[in-house]
Amino acid sequence: MPIIDFHNHFYPPAYLDALRSGPSAVEVTIDEDGNPRIYYPGDYNIAVPGHRDIDFREQMLIEHGAGTQVITQVLTLTTPGTHVETPATAARFAALVNDAFAAIRDTKRGRFTALATLPLNDPAASVRELDRACRQLHFPGAMLFSNVNGAGLNEPQFWPIYELANDLGATLYIHPTHPVGVEAMTDFWLMPLVGFLMDTTLAAAKLVFSGIPERFPRIQWALCHLGGAIPYLAERLDRGFEAFSECRAHIPRPPSTYLKQFYFDTVNFDPKAIQLAIDFAGLDHIVAGSDYPHQIGSIPKMIETCGPNADIYAANARRLLKLP
Repeated sequence: MPIIDFHNHFYPPAYLDALRSGPSAVEVTIDEDGNPRIYYPGDYNIAVPGHRDIDFREQMLIEHGAGTQVITQVLTLTTPGTHVETPATAARFAALVNDAFAAIRDTKRGRFTALATLPLNDPAASVRELDRACRQLHFPGAMLFSNVNGAGLNEPQFWPIYELANDLGATLYIHPTHPVGVEAMTDFWLMPLVGFLMDTTLAAAKLVFSGIPERFPRIQWALCHLGGAIPYLAERLDRGFEAFSECRAHIPRPPSTYLKQFYFDTVNFDPKAIQLAIDFAGLDHIVAGSDYPHQIGSIPKMIETCGPNADIYAANARRLLKLP
């Protein structure tokens, strides 16, 4: 039974080397276990072996599959993203990451594919890198962060990215980052536990109310963490469309009609929550995800929650990834 893990992350060693050698807005130290500790504005990640050693990761996938499942992972770069750098450094780092992802895909064919990372603080460079990633590296699209140094994805400077993505029929996958209003989330790990989900929700709502899926209908949109709160809050967004003229300014139809066309990954391991997303968007718009190798992620929980729908989730992911 195949499983495509749509939500997981990898730091290519060449990217970590580039962070260390600088110049960079990111500081890298080593923790007591020998893992790189990646400090960036407002947060840090610890790059355990699964984050940075592709042979280690491949062996882990084989062990989790236990001979009965083939697990393919869609590699993406996690926080901080290249957009925390200066524009020139962001563009250089994004190209470096994408070249590394393409090499992994080609070397370990069938086990890994990838979505591009973009230097989002430089939209013109992002257009060039998306074009290169899709046309030359043969990626199906890119992962976007839910805000770009505080700027919403709906803002006009990002529209050239969407114009190209629409022409390409690309997949754009929204992953959270340093949330807007993070100062209220500094204790109890509330930034990743609550803030990440709310920032994804905010990004999706802004995109829809701004008319971006209406204007660029060939883009395939996907949301991390089961869409944040989108399946739960969509009815309220529709009531806003009915009640407030501002919510009808850029779209002719209720927001839920667009959001039901988005894809949602299963990185909320509560079966009832997953069922809510299925009821909202349909079984054909759900993809599996583990959030590996973050501490809060889990490949076993992903496998468990896939259950009898694993083949359907994999077929949905193949469609987004343009795989046979």
